Amino acid sequence: MKKILLLSDTHSYIDDQILKFVKQADEVWHAGDIGNLKVTDTIKSFKPLRAVYGNIDDAEARAEFPLDNTFELEGVSVWMTHIGGYPGKYKPRVYGELQKHTPKLFICGHSHILKVQFDKHFNLLHINPGAAGKHGFHKVRTMIRFELRAGGIENMEVIELAKN
Repeated sequence: MKKILLLSDTHSYIDDQILKFVKQADEVWHAGDIGNLKVTDTIKSFKPLRAVYGNIDDAEARAEFPLDNTFELEGVSVWMTHIGGYPGKYKPRVYGELQKHTPKLFICGHSHILKVQFDKHFNLLHINPGAAGKHGFHKVRTMIRFELRAGGIENMEVIELAKN
């Protein structure tokens, strides 16, 4: 069993509210728009990190993190990218890849809108954790935590943080 903390769109911002939950996870996943790499360096000083770069990320972030991160953990196949769209409205690049290689869990960021939705067409769970940073139109900063166990996704919880 692995406890996962999923966040996105930090836009160079990290604080003790985020780190409190980082410390409780086994792994942290960042779905892009990291901003300054001090964010990911700080996370990595506490826990293992899997991440992708986003559209605001510079050459340094793009050299460290991929556009797409595909992997399997605890029997769950995962595809994480920053700009992916939603069930029924996937970006063309994503839709084509989903037709060829469908994961059990598809993760993206970008919209700053938290969404957890089961895609019946591809038989996968789509997650966008919203935005954990302060930059953007969102009123509440959000992250998601869950557990992976024996091929299943369990105990999912939305974390709301003060925007201040």
